Amino acid sequence: MNTGTILSIDQLERAINIWRARQPSVEGDPILCREARVLAEPYALMILSRETQIDAAHLSDTQRAAFDGAFSR
Repeated sequence: MNTGTILSIDQLERAINIWRARQPSVEGDPILCREARVLAEPYALMILSRETQIDAAHLSDTQRAAFDGAFSR
């Protein structure tokens, strides 16, 4: 992903849901997998600040890898 890429909140939510489907939590265990957890942080910050888009440059390397990994299969 290019660092000048703009991501929508919908794209982040979709990536989180892809990871949740790939690696569901154990029954009764509300813990998200690592990839979904790292994407949940910018997603929550976007909600709190009422932002609908984020520049990929604001994501950490781990967050970018989780986002890219969601759509690479």
